[in-house]
Amino acid sequence: MQHPSVKLHKLSGAIASALMLTPFSPMSLAQEQASPNKDVEVIEVTANRRVQNIQEVPYNISAISGAELEKENIVDASEMMRNVAGLSVVDRGYRNSGNVNGVVIRGVNVDGATNGDVALSSVAPVATYINDTPLYANFILKDIEAVEVLRGPQGTLYGSGSLAGTVRYRMNRPQTDEFSGQVSAAYGQTKGSDGNNLNLDLTVNVPLTERLALRANLGKIDNDGIVDYVNLYQLNDAGAPVAQNGDIATGGPQFTSKKDADTVDINYGRVSVAFDLNERFHILLAHQWQDDDIGGRRQVTRGTNWVSGSEQRYGEYENGAVQLEPSSRDVAMTALEMEWDLGFATLTSSTSDYSHEGDSVSDNSGFYANQNWFADLYYGSPRPMAKAVRGYRDEAFVQELRLVSNQTWNGLDWIVGAYYMDQDSFSYQDSFMPGYQEWASAAFAWWPTMADYGMAFTDQDFRYRRMQNFKDKALFGELTYHMSADLRVTLGVRSFDSEFVNDTELSLPIWPALGAEPRFVTDESDTLFKLNLAYDLADKHMAYFTLAEGYRRGGANAVPLEGSLAERPEWQQYDADNAINYELGIKGSLGDSGHNYNLSLYRIDWDDPQLNTASTWGFFTVANGDTARTQGLEFELKGYITDSLRYVLGYAHVDAKLTGDFLVPSSVDAEAATRIAARDGDRLPSTPKNMLSLSLDHTYRLNGDWYLISAINGYYQSDSLNFLGDSPQLQAEIDGFSIWNASARLSSDNWDLVLYVKNLFNEEGVTGLLPEAYMGTDPAENFYGNASKDYISLPRTIGLSATYRF
Repeated sequence: MQHPSVKLHKLSGAIASALMLTPFSPMSLAQEQASPNKDVEVIEVTANRRVQNIQEVPYNISAISGAELEKENIVDASEMMRNVAGLSVVDRGYRNSGNVNGVVIRGVNVDGATNGDVALSSVAPVATYINDTPLYANFILKDIEAVEVLRGPQGTLYGSGSLAGTVRYRMNRPQTDEFSGQVSAAYGQTKGSDGNNLNLDLTVNVPLTERLALRANLGKIDNDGIVDYVNLYQLNDAGAPVAQNGDIATGGPQFTSKKDADTVDINYGRVSVAFDLNERFHILLAHQWQDDDIGGRRQVTRGTNWVSGSEQRYGEYENGAVQLEPSSRDVAMTALEMEWDLGFATLTSSTSDYSHEGDSVSDNSGFYANQNWFADLYYGSPRPMAKAVRGYRDEAFVQELRLVSNQTWNGLDWIVGAYYMDQDSFSYQDSFMPGYQEWASAAFAWWPTMADYGMAFTDQDFRYRRMQNFKDKALFGELTYHMSADLRVTLGVRSFDSEFVNDTELSLPIWPALGAEPRFVTDESDTLFKLNLAYDLADKHMAYFTLAEGYRRGGANAVPLEGSLAERPEWQQYDADNAINYELGIKGSLGDSGHNYNLSLYRIDWDDPQLNTASTWGFFTVANGDTARTQGLEFELKGYITDSLRYVLGYAHVDAKLTGDFLVPSSVDAEAATRIAARDGDRLPSTPKNMLSLSLDHTYRLNGDWYLISAINGYYQSDSLNFLGDSPQLQAEIDGFSIWNASARLSSDNWDLVLYVKNLFNEEGVTGLLPEAYMGTDPAENFYGNASKDYISLPRTIGLSATYRF
């Protein structure tokens, strides 16, 4: 009979520790087991395209198991990634969650936290993969085997490549050995909401034959809102503001409100079929989808309004927009993966096709008011309202082939691959001032004469269309030479050729003579390199050094050079940006393997950083800066204090700044061709200098096969900046914050019952904002609401989840 303490150790590692998504954890707690001497077995990862113990990977990588996410009721990627060393996240909630990648690794970022509603022109510095498909879709985190986070430039192992790092989601594969599944339900309540949160999820694995199996995961998230929109305009059937006393010419707006407006309704699923043709040839066909309907922003207004005629402050969880701001999106991906063991090597083919589209409504009234546009350009409506309808569509076909050696021959291991991507993307914005023409016609007897000056009688004042095609072809690979039993050297290379086409349309429909349809094409090709040295200091310690080049493609801005909307030719295109990562690290085990550690020091030199911005006339553009530098350290330590008490400690320090002035093109009327957007030495935005985490979990055996597992974890990040440079409208210092979570779980072979509290002390946890100076109230412009907003973290949420496994 197995000694009880041994069994307790195993549950402590395999179940109890997996309860927490332990911040800064470099391994899967769910898959590790503690032996009687508390050895810690760590997760196997595939970052090097081979199955490998994470402690043997010669660079800084973290992995979080799906079991961890499941047991901690984490379904949101922002919550998961915030707890990985060296990562910071701009958490915008579920609204537009698949639109802009808010993950920052090692401070490689110059974009402000203000982004979010508009699909950006340049690709994100951090790449994301679903298995082998490069796609940022921010799927709900369900039925996942593991999440791997690779820090630093990637590209010699991954077809798409990346400038700052890669996040890879490995999905669970159908199993042919047994029928199994689970059903789970989570119910919770969030501070600020009068309603409830509900998540229902079903997973089933069905062996169809000895070589064929099907796996399906279906789920739904139905969350009532948190944020109250307290000063909405009353709208008529045409969507225009209702005038007081029916006086269209001079009547002010009438207000209403909506409680808990930011509702969340998400349906998601994945169906996959695995077929083992024989022991050497394996096929996986999978289809994954998700659709989101979000009622409004999980963002709050901190300033004041003049709705009542006197200045009033907003209360807790209140938003001052004058119109609702819903969003929706649909994403679907189909992938065919084939693996063939050729004996000397394994050939893998990944073929995928995806479609991702979404739209949203934004209240731009505060922006127009603070630009004085309502008075200066639109004659001072008493009921000013600016509505922006934005959307995007991204479709791509991706093919990757990879050949990986199965064994070391003459001291050599190798990986070679080929990659092809054909991507079509489309984004748009239609801006309206509902009721504008009706008001102007009633207010000014001379209004019909405006047609003589070329004006069209429409409420739409801005129309934008951007159509892009990107084709990328690359060859990549790595060669590792085992110089001795302890010393290995790896050389990686990536060679690519790409073409980017941008067709843009911009017009001001009120003045139809104004408009432009520029087109621009760019071609790029280059070769990147990577060098890695790994040395085994002892049986349980390894030191490594990595020098790696990172690359992000350039593109075409496509701005007009002639006509009424002419821009400077310097806007016409933007160049690729490049980074060189220098990393020195050591990892291993201490104290008879009871403690695992990982320490890395790095420096990244970044040339031509890409800033997503806008030109003088509002073309969505990218500008290149000069140089930037990030450097810091990441430290992770985990182990056992006693046989039943386990800890994880993590710390990261990031120092990120410009090392040259950031210049962007000026307007055509300016004397100088460029202007300074930020200066040498300016700190990079959305990057806290210090991030710290600690987690503890304790296991106690009850009667029979039941266990009580108690856990607590905390995360802290220091202050950060909202924007690059000293913009008086957009720059702000964001206070540091800490978030603590706690849970208690009853667990057996078939059941998990979890009582959890997220954000125990109800910290605001702001990660970005649109300040008052940019979108605040302005009674002089007849705008009495307030469209400024802070991006808060999820408020305190108390919940209960139950999972039954069969």
